[in-house]
Amino acid sequence: MSDLDPPESGAALSNAPEISVTELANALKRTVEDRFGRVRVRGEISNYRGPHASGHAYFCLKDQGARLDAVIWKGTFQRMRTRPQEGLEVVATGRITTFPGKSSYQIVIEAMEPAGVGALMALLDERRKKLAAEGLFDEARKRPLPFLPQVVGVVTSPTGAVIRDILHRLSDRFPRHVLVWPVRVQGDTSAAEVAAAIEGFNALAPGGPLPRPDVLIVARGGGSLEDLWSFNEEIVVRAAAASAIPLISAIGHETDTTLIDFVSDLRAPTPTGAAEKVVPVRAELAEHLAARARRLASAKSRAMEQRRTQLATLGRLLPTPEQLLQTPRQRLDRSTQLLKATLRARRDARRLRLAELARLLSRHSPQAELAGQRERLKGLGARLRAGFDANVALARHQNAGARQRIDNVAARMRLSWKTQLFQKQDRVERLGRLLDSLSHKKVLERGFALVRDEHDALVRSVAQALPGAALTIEFADGRIAARAGQTDAPESPSAAKRKPRKNGGGEQGSLF
Repeated sequence: MSDLDPPESGAALSNAPEISVTELANALKRTVEDRFGRVRVRGEISNYRGPHASGHAYFCLKDQGARLDAVIWKGTFQRMRTRPQEGLEVVATGRITTFPGKSSYQIVIEAMEPAGVGALMALLDERRKKLAAEGLFDEARKRPLPFLPQVVGVVTSPTGAVIRDILHRLSDRFPRHVLVWPVRVQGDTSAAEVAAAIEGFNALAPGGPLPRPDVLIVARGGGSLEDLWSFNEEIVVRAAAASAIPLISAIGHETDTTLIDFVSDLRAPTPTGAAEKVVPVRAELAEHLAARARRLASAKSRAMEQRRTQLATLGRLLPTPEQLLQTPRQRLDRSTQLLKATLRARRDARRLRLAELARLLSRHSPQAELAGQRERLKGLGARLRAGFDANVALARHQNAGARQRIDNVAARMRLSWKTQLFQKQDRVERLGRLLDSLSHKKVLERGFALVRDEHDALVRSVAQALPGAALTIEFADGRIAARAGQTDAPESPSAAKRKPRKNGGGEQGSLF
């Protein structure tokens, strides 16, 4: 009989050895672990809130009749391909153990997979909706492929038929430089390797020792949904969405669809189809270029012929050099004739004038003319001296009379200035007396006052003086400060005169 066997009778209880709670809990733990060393449990994930701060994951597996606590340690959680999700039905593989601190048992999960294709499809649909809501599948994000890439990067298994098909088709169509990043296309580490390959190709520097691809092909052969599941993982989809290099997905056959197909810039039905999409056929391209060259040569020939025809037509419309020079030549001949005639006429006129002057000069001797001129000069000199003396005597007489007239005029001007000055002073005095009589100071001396606001503007009515506003009251002998109070309805002038003043003459108070 073991220590845990129930006693046969009440009398035997006193003979049973005593054990502690810890010893009992440890004995139960060993019994459970020995009995259920490794189990596979199918159930629905419940109460999952993500990994704990320590990295461990805690949740429950339940079905219609029971509930089982579950835990996934941090190291196992990081390696798992299928991560726990609330409501996901899974098949968990692990060992049953107890937790003495709560007197409960739990399963320590070492591996987990969705329970059947239906669960995988439900998980796939949920993940597709989530990524689509983030905009990763928008058509506006997709970029055109380069027409003829220099380097093609391929992410696939290096040992399968996929890479051989791609290389063979590229060689047939248009040989290009191909870089292969070997990855596992199935298994627990496949998704991480594919994502790292996409990020690695994008990390290559342009112009570096290892050429950076112009386009990427992520390829895999056909298989079941479980076989292709790596390309449905979120890490792969996000790496493809973040790729700066245009990316072609070629996963499985034409009927196979994975999430990377939605985010890639182009989906190819097969890996061979991806090779056909990435490069054109060299022979077709050469034929196309040759046809374009022939069309270009033909167009050039036709254009040259059209230009020759247009040039000949324009040449016939242009006048000949002889026709262009006819009119200028006529104008030159006519101008030459007119110039000759004018020169002859001026020459003849000069000759006639010269002959006439010669005749006049011959009638007068130079000596006689000079003698006559001397006599006239002597007479003019005597007359000039006499006239000068007479003018001097006349000027002396006129200067004495002019000086007397100037003195008289100066005396009259001084008298007129004094008279006008007296009149101006008298007018200024009269205007000053009038201004003084009309000044508001005289009004203030009669008991009135001026009210001004804080901006020194006049307050002409009660409506302008807001309650509480600062005012200045000006009297004849100075100013005082005041503040407007609450006013009632306006009173008649007679009532205002009869109303006694409340404040003293020197105190500051309310105006209204």
